[in-house]
Amino acid sequence: MSIVPSLFGGRRSSVFDPFSLDVWDPFRDFPISSSSDVSRETSALVNVHVDWKETPEAHVFKADLPGIKKEEVKVEVEDGNILQITGERNVEKEDKNDKWHRVERSSGKFTRRFRLPENAKLDQLKAAMENGVLTITVPKEEVKKPDVKCIEISG
Repeated sequence: MSIVPSLFGGRRSSVFDPFSLDVWDPFRDFPISSSSDVSRETSALVNVHVDWKETPEAHVFKADLPGIKKEEVKVEVEDGNILQITGERNVEKEDKNDKWHRVERSSGKFTRRFRLPENAKLDQLKAAMENGVLTITVPKEEVKKPDVKCIEISG
C-alpha cells in the first residue's frame, strides 16, 4: 500500500511502496529522442503498469501488456518471495516505403519485481492472460488466531 496517494485520478502510486522493488525514474515522462537500445529498454520498462490489490483471500496483480502474447511473458518467484514479471515487446517490422509520423509505442525488454509478504502461498500461484491483461493471483495463508487461555485469578 502506498504511503502517498497519487495526485491524478485517486490511484495509488508505487513510488513509496515498501513491497515494490521498482526504481523510481524521475525522467520517465520526458520524451527521450535517443535511438540506443538502452533508452528503448527503459521505455518499455516504464510503460508496463501493474496494479496490486489485496483481498481477504489473495494478492492480485494485474499488468497491462497490450500486444504481447502469453508466450512472450515469464512469471517467476525468485529468492523465496520475489515475484518477477519479465518479457519483451518486439519491434514492428519496418518497410522502406513507410513514412512514420509518430512512434509512441515502446519496444524492448521489461521487468517488474515485487516482494511478496510472508503470508503468500507461493506453491498455489496462478497466472492468466486475457485481452492484454496479465492477472497473477497469489493466495494467502489463513491468519492463525492465537489461542487465548483464560487464567483464573486467585485471592
